[in-house]
Amino acid sequence: MRSPRKKFAAAIALSSVALLAMTACGSDSGSSSESEGAAFPLNEGKLTVCSDIPYEPFEFKKGDEIVGFDMDVAAEIAKDAKLDLNVIDDSFDSIESGLFNTKCDIAISSISITDARKEKMNFSTPYMDDDLVLIAKNGSGITDLETAKDKKVGVQQATTGEKYGKEQGLEQLVGFEDAGLQTQALLANQVEAVLGNQSVLGYAVKDEPDFKAVANFKTGEQLGIAVPKDNADTLELVNGTLKRLTDAGTMEELTVKWFGEK
Repeated sequence: MRSPRKKFAAAIALSSVALLAMTACGSDSGSSSESEGAAFPLNEGKLTVCSDIPYEPFEFKKGDEIVGFDMDVAAEIAKDAKLDLNVIDDSFDSIESGLFNTKCDIAISSISITDARKEKMNFSTPYMDDDLVLIAKNGSGITDLETAKDKKVGVQQATTGEKYGKEQGLEQLVGFEDAGLQTQALLANQVEAVLGNQSVLGYAVKDEPDFKAVANFKTGEQLGIAVPKDNADTLELVNGTLKRLTDAGTMEELTVKWFGEK
C-alpha cells in the first residue's frame, strides 16, 4: 500500500491532469464526481487549517504567533504532508456547519465528534476525551444544574455545551462567540456560571481561586479533526499523523505541555 504522502502526490498529479482535460474538452458543472475528491492542498505548498481562535489552550495568540495544543498537532500534520502550515481564524459556526471546506483543507478546533456533524464532514480518529463541566463562583449558590436553572449561564455558541444546557432546561443561557469571551464574562460577573468542555474551562480558571468546577457531566465526548467529506486521502494523512504521535508518546507529551499533569 502506498504511503499517505505518495498517495497525496499521486492525487495532486491526477487532479492536475483532470483539470487540463476539462479545460481542453469542456464540461458542465455537474460532470465532476464527489468520489474524485477535492483538490489537495487548496493553497499550493500549504496545509490550510481553519480554527476558532481564541480557545486556550487549544489555539490562541501569543504575540503574533498562533500557538496551542491543536496548533502543535496541525504542525505535525503539515510536516507529514511536506507543506507549510497556514492557519485561518474562522468562526466555530462556520466550522460546525461544514462551510470550512470552501477555504481550508482541515479544521482543528477542539471539535466534538457528533452524529449531526458527521453528516457535514468526516472526522479523524478521536485525539482526546473531553466531557462537560459547570463552573461557578464560590458562594454563588450554584452547585449543580438544578440550582443553575434560573441563573445566567454562559455557553459558547454552536457547541455541545450550548446544546446540553438547552436539553437540561437552563433558562437563561447567554451565548458567546468564542471561549475567551465566555470566560471573561464569568470573571467579570456578567454571568453566574459557565458550561462547556472541561479542558478549556478548567484551564481558564485553574489560577482563579474564587471559581471552581461544581459539577462534571460524563457525556462521552471525543474530539476529532474535521475533513471535507469528499477527501479520503486527507483523512488518511491526518489519521496517520495522529497514530504516529500516539505511538511515539508525543501526544501524551503535548497533553502535559498544554494542560499539565492529569
